[in-house]
Amino acid sequence: MKKLLFTFLFLAISITSKSQVQLSVYSEISIVTADAGNELFEAFGHSAIRIKDPVLQLDLVYNYGIFDFNAPNFYTNFTKGRLLYKLGRYQFKYFLESYKQDKRWVKQQVLNLTQQQRQAFFMYLEKNASPQNATYLYDPFFNNCASKLKDITTTILGDKVEFNDKEIEKELSFRTLMNREIHWNTWGGFGINLALGSKLDKTANLQQYMYLPDYVYTIFKNSTVYFKNQKQPLVKKEELLLDFPNRKQSLPLISPLLVFSIIALLGIFITYRDNKNQKRTKWLDTILLITTGLVGFLIVFLWFFTDHSTTPNNFNVLWAFAPNLIIVFLLNKGKKWLSNYFIFLLFLLLIIPIIWITSIQHFPIAVIPLLILLFVRYLFLSKSFK
Repeated sequence: MKKLLFTFLFLAISITSKSQVQLSVYSEISIVTADAGNELFEAFGHSAIRIKDPVLQLDLVYNYGIFDFNAPNFYTNFTKGRLLYKLGRYQFKYFLESYKQDKRWVKQQVLNLTQQQRQAFFMYLEKNASPQNATYLYDPFFNNCASKLKDITTTILGDKVEFNDKEIEKELSFRTLMNREIHWNTWGGFGINLALGSKLDKTANLQQYMYLPDYVYTIFKNSTVYFKNQKQPLVKKEELLLDFPNRKQSLPLISPLLVFSIIALLGIFITYRDNKNQKRTKWLDTILLITTGLVGFLIVFLWFFTDHSTTPNNFNVLWAFAPNLIIVFLLNKGKKWLSNYFIFLLFLLLIIPIIWITSIQHFPIAVIPLLILLFVRYLFLSKSFK
């Protein structure tokens, strides 16, 4: 509802272009950071820019985080990696009120800028808020509401700004940073880790950390700007606009690790019994092959047929093997070559620890019980079809 409200405000509140208006000496440009919310798309928190000028009675927020679930082909475009976001410009009081309703803290960092630099921010944002420029192609890791603020600051200040990383842990991957915001043992965290490939395991540099609002806040806090060849703090002052407790991540009672552990124990027990009684429980093999085949098909689709920047090179295909969707229909024919097929699947499973240990790609932790089950079951099937 909040995103739709923002869209409504963006369309309904008409603010005459002020790109030619000169901000007064009392104007302020601020980075605004909000706490994470309860929805998955709110898990990273939020960042925006505020421009305030009491002389001109101006108090606007420039929000790069607006999207509409009801937009034409929203879910199709989201799946294909072509999600369009908008820069919304509206009264700051509406922005603040929405976070007050959600009981999420909001902090403000007033930037230490010259009159000319504040005017440059204002003109840049006004131009980008115009209808013909407001829409942009969203990427959750490389082009989002937080990274936009870093890009804008760099564009306007150029080499006068120097970002500082003295308070952040270095050499972390995109996936590690993400998992600190969305716990791996939630269904959302599991799904994202499953769908995204090895690019997410690359080490992020200082500026790439700023795809997360928390790091925009921390890095800006410690950064500097040059005035007449002298370093000055980039942030002139900080203010807590809404004071609420930090959101605590709550793990689901029925978590992925719990569910997959139960499935694995049940499957291993059935396999033990099958081996002992010299029989094969066909329904178990049907479920395993169809499930892994469907997941593998989805991964292949995201890899080769979408524009998502982080879904290619996803080595989860080593266990979520799309051809299993075909093999499941051949199991009851008892072909001897199926033994070699399951030996091949065992080989693929053995590659996974190598890729994991060498940090080429980290796999969802919750999938470990399933990997053990698949190894045990494939070993049994490789012997059953000889």
